[in-house]
Amino acid sequence: MGFFDKFFKKENKETLDQGMQKTKQGLFEKIARAVAGRSTVDDDVLDDLEEVLVTSDVGVDTTLRIIERIQARVAKDKYVGTGELNELLRQEITALLVENQREELDGFTVKADAKRPYVMLVVGVNGVGKTTTIGKLAYQFKKAGNKVVLGAADTFRAAAIDQLQIWGDRVGVPVVKQQMGADPASVAFDAVSHAVKENADVVIIDTAGRLHNKVGLMNELGKIRKVIQKVVPENNPEVLLVLDGSTGQNAFEQAKQFAAVTDVTALCITKLDGTAKGGVVIGISDQLQTPVRYIGLGEGLEDLQIFNNRAFVDSLFGK
Repeated sequence: MGFFDKFFKKENKETLDQGMQKTKQGLFEKIARAVAGRSTVDDDVLDDLEEVLVTSDVGVDTTLRIIERIQARVAKDKYVGTGELNELLRQEITALLVENQREELDGFTVKADAKRPYVMLVVGVNGVGKTTTIGKLAYQFKKAGNKVVLGAADTFRAAAIDQLQIWGDRVGVPVVKQQMGADPASVAFDAVSHAVKENADVVIIDTAGRLHNKVGLMNELGKIRKVIQKVVPENNPEVLLVLDGSTGQNAFEQAKQFAAVTDVTALCITKLDGTAKGGVVIGISDQLQTPVRYIGLGEGLEDLQIFNNRAFVDSLFGK
C-alpha cells in the first residue's frame, strides 16, 4: 500500500473513475486502433503508441521517456504481446509519477512534528479555479481537524476579495483582508501573523490571477514569500500552482512559465471531470519534476482530492 493509499476512500475512487471517464475512453480507443491486427509490441506498434500518447496530451518529452522505458522492457523480455501493453503502460507511467511524489502532509492533516502554521501560497492565472480551489482546500483541512486561516492577497480585484470572503463564510474559517489596491505582501504578512497569534495549523493565501508573461507581477510573488518568512523564518511556504486540466497543453505551457520565474513546489490540476485531456497530469508532473498534490474532479467540496498516483493510473487503465 502506498503512502497516500490509506487516505483514498472508496467514494474517492468512484469520483476519480467518473471524472477520468472521457480521458480513459479516448486513450483506450486510440490504443485499440494502434494494436489492431498485431500480436507483438514491435517498432511499428511503438511508433503508433507514441502518437497516441502525444495526442492524449501527455506531451512529447514525457511520451519519449515512456516509449524508451517500454522499449527497454520489450528488449529485456524478448517477446511482449500487445495484450500486455496496457499493463506495461500502467507500470511505467506509475513509476514516472512516483518519482516526483513528496510526503509533507498526512492527507489533509499537517504532520504532528511539522512547523506551524503550514503556509500555502496559491498562484495561477485567472479562470483556472484558483479561489474555488482555496475554498475547497480550507474545507478539507478544517474537516481533518486543522485550524485554518485564509489571506485575501488578490487585491487587484474587489470581486476576488469578496469571493474569498464568501468561501470563508461558507467553510467557517476567518479571512484576513484589506481594501482593494492594498499591497498584497502586506495582506500576506497580516494573514500569517494572525495565524501565528491564533495558533492556526494552516494559512492559505490567495494571489492575483497572474498572466505568466507579466514579470512585474511574478516579482510580487517573491516579495510575498519574503514577508512570510519574516513572520515564520523557519517555514518554507508551499507554492501551489493551480492549472486548468481541460486546457491540455496550454496548462503545460503555463506551468513551464510559472516554474521559470518562481519556485513552484506543488501542483493542483482542476477541471479534470468532463475532459479528455487528463493525460496532461502525467506530462506536467514529469517535465516539471514537481508533485501533483491535488486534482479537481467536480464542483462539490469533496471533489478536490489528494492526488493518488497509483489510483490515477489504475483509473486511467481501468483496473
